[in-house]
Amino acid sequence: MLLKLVGKNRSNALWVLWILVLCSFSCRRPGNESSGPNPGPALPGDTPGINFDLENIKRRGSLVAIVDNSSTGYFIYKGQPMGYDFDLLNLFAKHLGVRLEIELTPSISSAFDMLNQGKGDIIAYSLTITKERKKLANFTNSHYTTRQVLVQRKPDGWRTMTRDELDRALIRNQVDLIGKEVYVRKSSSYIDRLYNLSDEIGGDIIVLEQSDSMETERLIKMVANADINYTISDETVALVNAAYYANIDVLTPVSFPQQIGWAVRKNAGRLLEELNDWLRATKKEPTHNVIYNKYFKSPRASVIRAKSDFSSIAGRSISRYDDTIQAAADSIGWDWLLLASQVYQESRFDPKAESWAGAIGLMQLVPETGRRFGAKKLTDPVQSIWAGVNYIRHLDTLWAKTVKGKDERIKFVLASYNVGLGHVVDARDLARKHGKDPTLWNDNVEYYLLKKSSKEFINDPVVKFGYCRGEEPVNYVHDILNRYSQYKQLLSS
Repeated sequence: MLLKLVGKNRSNALWVLWILVLCSFSCRRPGNESSGPNPGPALPGDTPGINFDLENIKRRGSLVAIVDNSSTGYFIYKGQPMGYDFDLLNLFAKHLGVRLEIELTPSISSAFDMLNQGKGDIIAYSLTITKERKKLANFTNSHYTTRQVLVQRKPDGWRTMTRDELDRALIRNQVDLIGKEVYVRKSSSYIDRLYNLSDEIGGDIIVLEQSDSMETERLIKMVANADINYTISDETVALVNAAYYANIDVLTPVSFPQQIGWAVRKNAGRLLEELNDWLRATKKEPTHNVIYNKYFKSPRASVIRAKSDFSSIAGRSISRYDDTIQAAADSIGWDWLLLASQVYQESRFDPKAESWAGAIGLMQLVPETGRRFGAKKLTDPVQSIWAGVNYIRHLDTLWAKTVKGKDERIKFVLASYNVGLGHVVDARDLARKHGKDPTLWNDNVEYYLLKKSSKEFINDPVVKFGYCRGEEPVNYVHDILNRYSQYKQLLSS
């Protein structure tokens, strides 16, 4: 019909085309284009090109989880990575017999891109399960359900108001949101919900989409600080923040209960099956409730963590010894976050810590080694840190003769600090003898350090220092470097 019209009257045809273009835009609600993550060039529902399922994860020996920094899902407190999602991920990784590695991104759309590009195996964001998101990935069975609620600021003088007076001053009827500006995170499920709510109440809510990397908790803080008036949050997260910001109200729901879950690639069927089986089993034990209650049902503990200078939520510090750690790390050319990760590994920042083997203090040195490297009192935090760093400097000097790369040498130094220089030298010599690279740690020297617990290798003529339970130093190196990676992602400016 349009072709006939063009043939008869060109100007009429152009007018019709213009009307059609206008209609196509008017039929789209503003913001719909960002109501879900953008998976990149692939069409929604396409099978991702990367083929990496449960068997590959076990073969690699690590589970890579994509997470967000929040007061409930994943954060660092006094040097320890924590959070509902993080704790469950740790348990699942142990169930699989692999290590957990973390990839942090505050962007929901980037998280789905990373997943489908193979940069992670699971999105552990506590995501709302929606139809749009199901086009991009497969979701686990629901962890729990939660409603979306309006976050609004209480009026001045709210402490002296009765409950009825306070309710009259706040939005309790969703109809009253008509014409109000509500700030929400781009790519979040809150956007679609607000547009649907606009349809339901017969008037427009003004939805102001913020950056994809703008965490919901930052928007909640902006409400508390009177920078904005309204935002939307999952009720579980909102209640935790309400314990911290006494002047916000989170009692007005804007949705029915919705399912929360983790996401995996569409072609990772075995991983999804294993995850769901594990979740079902875990929920039958007290474990899941203990973890859930720890982060969602313990407001006092949440406030303490949220207000702490030693939390990645509110502060930039790891421990009260950061200044000494920074100065000591500078003296050996290490990133202070790496040294802080080692101190945490050794003592959990407890200067009075003492091991079964007689190691004492923050850096867990035995008295003889402590005295050799300058510490007269190992329970003194400053003496312990500097003695530990002097020992590290000594080990680094020895390894620098054969391992030239600084980053690679750090692994040899850490292993030697944990298990002793001799055992690592043995592993290096075994690696050289069996055709491996004696200057590389992963899958080379590391491999033969693990072998030092078997008779076949203990009796090898190149082995001078006998039996070694190699798993301990190998895990020690991995744990420190993995935690260091998390520190860098969450705490580096």
